[in-house]
Amino acid sequence: MRALLTLLCATAAFGQPRYEFEVASIKPSAIRSDNSVDIGVHIDGAQVHISTLSLRDYIGAAYRIRPYQITGPDWLPQTKFEVDAKIPDGVPRDKVPEMIQSLLEDRFQMKAHRTSKEFPVYAITVAGPLKLKESPVDANAPAAGTPPPAVQIAASGGPGGVNMNMGGGASFRFADNRLEVVKLTFPVLADRLAMFFDKPVVDQTGLTGRYDFAIDLAPEDYRAMLIRSAVNAGVVLPPQALQLLEGGNAASLIGGMRDLGIKMEARKAPLDVVVIDSMNKAPSGN
Repeated sequence: MRALLTLLCATAAFGQPRYEFEVASIKPSAIRSDNSVDIGVHIDGAQVHISTLSLRDYIGAAYRIRPYQITGPDWLPQTKFEVDAKIPDGVPRDKVPEMIQSLLEDRFQMKAHRTSKEFPVYAITVAGPLKLKESPVDANAPAAGTPPPAVQIAASGGPGGVNMNMGGGASFRFADNRLEVVKLTFPVLADRLAMFFDKPVVDQTGLTGRYDFAIDLAPEDYRAMLIRSAVNAGVVLPPQALQLLEGGNAASLIGGMRDLGIKMEARKAPLDVVVIDSMNKAPSGN
């Protein structure tokens, strides 16, 4: 689920200085009996807690990529892990992705290389006069030079919809036949929307602000998109549920975006791909 670490990620590229957690423990996440998921990232000072991410999710966070940009063993999405770690003194917390990469290399013996591949995608572009207003400036934002506040990023998903707290007042909600976006940039929004489509969603708007908006969805579109998000998350659904994918598309979402001056259309685009050459299923001891 890279989507949940986007606000914490700096570009993680090969050849950069190696950053490592001062200490880190890894353990398997508890297995849930239903089809819902609760995923969280909490950073308070130097303390980091990450819960219920699969190895594929951790790889995505480490390299700032989506799951479809990862090529590796079929078991990568299956087992989920909890990580408790400490950031070394003097290292900014925007280096957490690089530290996750080092953790995967050291504890799971991960070896990987980067390449590029052209994908069919849905591109978000500006379609005309923009009818969006940027999110209001947060009057309670900490002054420059003050210690960064704790960051809490959490997500839950299930039959009732998908809710994401992105930290800093930003959120994404897909529930009750409605999409609600608060204080999100378009690159982050594209990442979130990719959960509900059969192809990657990429931002090509060039917009740099944060925006608030809501779009009402046709019930058949909402239902089909929610089922698609479950399929993309690896949830095994009965045939009856999969048949409902044919009952709707994203027409009401795409139409609602067009009303805001934003267009989504099928294109092709080159994207980074990380190839996992080898990796252990379980970590070495804490």
